[in-house]
Amino acid sequence: MFVLQVAIVVLLAAGALLALVLQSRHDIDREARNRSVAVAQTFAHSLGLQEALKAPDPAAVLQPLAEATRKDAGVDFIVVMDTQGIRYSHPQPERIGQRFVGTIEPSLAGRVHTESVQGPLGKEIQAVVPVTAPDGKVVALVSAGLTVENVTGVVDRQLPVILLAIATGLALATGGTALISRRLRRQTHGLGTQEMTRMYEHHDAVLHSVREGVLITDGDGRLLLANDEAKRLLGLPDEAEGRRIDDVPGLDRRMADLLLSGRVATDEVLETGDRLLVVNQRPTHTQGRAEGTAVTIRDSTEMRLLTSRAETARRRLKLLYDAGVGIGTTLDVERTAEELAAVAVPRFADFVTVDLADPVLDGDEPGPGVDMRRTAVAGIRSDHPLYPLGRLIDFLPSTPQARGYGTGQAELVPVLADAPGWQAQDPPRARAIVEYGIHSLIAAPLMARGVVLGVVNFWRSQKPEPFDEDDLSLAEELVARAAISMDNARRYTREHALAETLQRSLLPRALPEQSAMDVAHFYLPAQSGVGGDWFDVIPLPGSRVALVVGDVVGHGLHAAATMGRLRTAVHNFSSLDLPPDDLLARLDDLVQRIDHDDAGDGDGTHVGVLGATCLYAVYDPVSQRCTMARAGHLPPLMVTPDGTAQIVELPTGPPLGLGGMPFETAELYLPEGSQLVLYTDGLVEERSRDIAEGLELLRTALSRPGLDPYESCRAVLDALLPARPTDDVALLVARTRILGPDRVAQWDVPPDPSAVGAVRNAAAGKLDEWGLGDLGFATELILSELVTNALRHGRAPVRVRLLHDHTLTCEVWDGSSTAPHLRYAATTDEGGRGLFLVAQLSDHWGTRYTPEGKVIWAEQALPGPS
Repeated sequence: MFVLQVAIVVLLAAGALLALVLQSRHDIDREARNRSVAVAQTFAHSLGLQEALKAPDPAAVLQPLAEATRKDAGVDFIVVMDTQGIRYSHPQPERIGQRFVGTIEPSLAGRVHTESVQGPLGKEIQAVVPVTAPDGKVVALVSAGLTVENVTGVVDRQLPVILLAIATGLALATGGTALISRRLRRQTHGLGTQEMTRMYEHHDAVLHSVREGVLITDGDGRLLLANDEAKRLLGLPDEAEGRRIDDVPGLDRRMADLLLSGRVATDEVLETGDRLLVVNQRPTHTQGRAEGTAVTIRDSTEMRLLTSRAETARRRLKLLYDAGVGIGTTLDVERTAEELAAVAVPRFADFVTVDLADPVLDGDEPGPGVDMRRTAVAGIRSDHPLYPLGRLIDFLPSTPQARGYGTGQAELVPVLADAPGWQAQDPPRARAIVEYGIHSLIAAPLMARGVVLGVVNFWRSQKPEPFDEDDLSLAEELVARAAISMDNARRYTREHALAETLQRSLLPRALPEQSAMDVAHFYLPAQSGVGGDWFDVIPLPGSRVALVVGDVVGHGLHAAATMGRLRTAVHNFSSLDLPPDDLLARLDDLVQRIDHDDAGDGDGTHVGVLGATCLYAVYDPVSQRCTMARAGHLPPLMVTPDGTAQIVELPTGPPLGLGGMPFETAELYLPEGSQLVLYTDGLVEERSRDIAEGLELLRTALSRPGLDPYESCRAVLDALLPARPTDDVALLVARTRILGPDRVAQWDVPPDPSAVGAVRNAAAGKLDEWGLGDLGFATELILSELVTNALRHGRAPVRVRLLHDHTLTCEVWDGSSTAPHLRYAATTDEGGRGLFLVAQLSDHWGTRYTPEGKVIWAEQALPGPS
């Protein structure tokens, strides 16, 4: 059939091609004649033609005009001739003066004549028109035309387009025929008439043998088809087909109404007799119109019980899945208990209470016989008579809670009204619970890794049936899944508490006494785990004070222990009175050694310092200069007395432990009453904002005049402290004070040993002025020894300074960097006892280096009341 259709299409295409070619040739020939007539008439009626004919030599005038017109008009020739047919013009000039080839008699009679002749240019299609004088007399003739060769060329040029169109049409027709044939083969599956008949018989056999009823009705409500299963389920007689639905005997009224309605029904359940039938109905469409319905019916009576059980199993699996996802989202014991109670209400129980052994809330393992605290309560109502949240409960041994806690086995109490052991715990409350409507209980112990952490109580009130064994097994599995999360939270709570205890024990409990700054501080460990942030205020000789803030990367006990090591190292290095850059350099070397030592433990684990930052600043209340350096830490903020807050431009050093790069110091002048704010990144950095935004918030919170350090600290915390910090927060706010000129005395010492006495006398006078005459003898002796050593072993310039603060400080400056050493002189030695006497007479003494040399200082306690 496909071949026949293709052959017909090919023949039709060939015929169409022939007709198109013939029609094209006819149209082009007619077009050539019309063009020839138009050109000849136009030239014959052109202005000046008759004057040119009267010229002595018409050919000389007409030949160029004819050739120009011919080229513009697109014809092959224009010939002007007299009434005798003698040419005045021709494309071949040598033929001028010869007789015109063609018929001129009709044109001499005043008519237009077209013909095809064999002329000088070949076979031509030409038109001859008369040129008439005003009186109507023919005075000349004009002929124009095209050669047949050019006419044929036009046809030949159009022929490929015609062939392409024919080929396209042939291809489309052949493709359409192929698609139609393919669709027919697909619809019939390549079957012939006999195969189609046999297939219909098979389908009819299947239709009447399936275990699902099939009905087909027409648009008039007439039953067209009912298979055997439909007749059995609906009780239809054999002669039901062909009758109207409402006339079929034995058909249930509700089923008949559904069939007559023609509406769409999807898994609609109808009760007919003792059967539950699931009905699906769809309209059938013929030629775009609803012509009836197709109905399927299946018996769900036997499947109803299985479906109910499957739905129950599905709900329980969904409950367990939700428990696995929704319980243990945080490492918080109380929150985990609340999540367990929320998951079970109301899908499994109407009320749920979680009672945990009291030590579990602190992260400890519970022991036998401990009291339990009600940690979570959830229910469908809030006016229940159960023990309230937070109540410490001592369950009696007869209660299911106590038995479950002791044995680790869940207890089922189907009827609470008949459970005297449970009622003995609190008889009035037990009666109130039963009267409230709570009638059944499951007490399931929370046991993880062999340890019972508490008991979960599931209470039922709305459902009249009590808990059964299936409910007991579901409760055990639900609680078993939650127990692991509960134990993880307990262990985390314990580790967090230990780390926080260690952290707080390593941080300063009280700031040391000093008069250079008024200091307020704040520290808050992270909720997710204690980190390694620390701060310090360290008094230095010369009434100076050092401010320290640092941060160890990581959380937990290791970070806290590392912080303690670094804080101790900073204290030790500060006792050497090192400049900030030197102190950070030594601290960097220490961190590198710690990393190297921990990496060489040989157990395959590296527990060294993963990273640490530090900011170290030293403030001198006499010069009001502050020198600071930082190792990878955030820069401090300075707040002037007028409330202007700005970030201190401080050179950035590498974090501690990297090594290889020096640290740089910066020095700035702090007016009296200025505040220096040091902090860790946990204050300004948060997931919802970047550090730049946090620094701007910090600067804005501090930009208020007249705040003392405690008020500044509170303003910063109100603006930036997150509700649940993910990192430690350390904040140090220090307001500067000065040691005024009335408490400082300074003298320059000339390089002459006799100047020692003058210094002693001047110092004694200043001590009397300060009311410290009791310290005069010791001070004069200390100055004598230190000034003598500076003049003898040091270099100029030599200066002496007394500072009256919490202590009396004697400082001797010289230009030498050679450090003195304390030694014990023998009985026969004449010298070597100077520093020994200084050490005996003073409470503390030492040496610090300056860019110009060194300073040897000695401190004495001020005399107090007896």
